[in-house]
Amino acid sequence: MTLPSTFDDLIAEVNAFNLYQKLIVQLNKDLLYANVGLEFDEETLPLSLKLVLQETLFHLIQNKFSDYLNLLYQVDVSESKIRALDGEDLVKLSEHVAFLILQREWQKVWYKSKFA
Repeated sequence: MTLPSTFDDLIAEVNAFNLYQKLIVQLNKDLLYANVGLEFDEETLPLSLKLVLQETLFHLIQNKFSDYLNLLYQVDVSESKIRALDGEDLVKLSEHVAFLILQREWQKVWYKSKFA
């Protein structure tokens, strides 16, 4: 599986497989397990999903860093990918991390649909 390199590519691929709702269900499950007080409706538009996730990550980075780390662990985002990001601008950092989270969630959903 080749991972999409942009948010638009990711959403296009998710929609091509008709798995957008399953992506949101998987994200909600990991948010719940990480004890982050956020849940998306299955009808949430992709842009809203991205922006709300970014805003939540920004808040977690600034105010609840241990919860942020717990979420990354729960989602299973690669530590090397996180370390490769520039942490100077928190807005850009939260944008990149949101994409990495959605990318990892897409991997999980794709594998489950393919092999389960």
